[in-house]
Amino acid sequence: MVDSSNDAGTIQTLVERLNTWRLPRALAIKKQVDSGERLGDFELQFLKGALEDARGVEGLVGRHPEYQALVVRMIGLYDEITKKALENEQKA
Repeated sequence: MVDSSNDAGTIQTLVERLNTWRLPRALAIKKQVDSGERLGDFELQFLKGALEDARGVEGLVGRHPEYQALVVRMIGLYDEITKKALENEQKA
C-alpha cells in the first residue's frame, strides 16, 4: 500500500517546479523549434528529464486524478516540441 500522507507536499513542490522552471523552459524551447531552430544537447537533456518526470508521477496522478489533465497537457507540449524538433532536424 502506498503512503499518500506526503502527497500534498510533493504536489506543491511539483507544481512550483512546473511554474518556475519546467513550463517557462518548455515554452522557450517550443519558441525555438517553432522558429525552425535545431535543439542542442542541453535542450534535449531537459526534454528527456521532463518526460521521465512526467512518467514518474503516474502513481501520484492515480491517487489525485484532478491533476491528470495538467500532466496530459504537459506531455502534449513535450510531444509537440519533439515532433517539431525532429522535423527541423530532417530539414537540416
